[in-house]
Amino acid sequence: MTQHELKILPEYFVAVRDGIKKFEVRKDDRPFEVGDILCLHEINCGVLTGRTIKAEVTYVLRHPDYCKEGYCILSIKVAQQ
Repeated sequence: MTQHELKILPEYFVAVRDGIKKFEVRKDDRPFEVGDILCLHEINCGVLTGRTIKAEVTYVLRHPDYCKEGYCILSIKVAQQ
């Protein structure tokens, strides 16, 4: 299990926090795996707000028919607020 420190915009932060958004589309520039933790740090106008959510990766989609080259879709569930 790896913890990934990532930035997230306010509208997406709120949607993850409220359980509406259960996925992340990310550049596939890290070895994302099922069981990893995403530490999502809210950023507004380039400044960290101090709000953070931890989410567990439950599925990783890298199929070229569904993901733009160099990107992946991560299914997530909120682990801690």
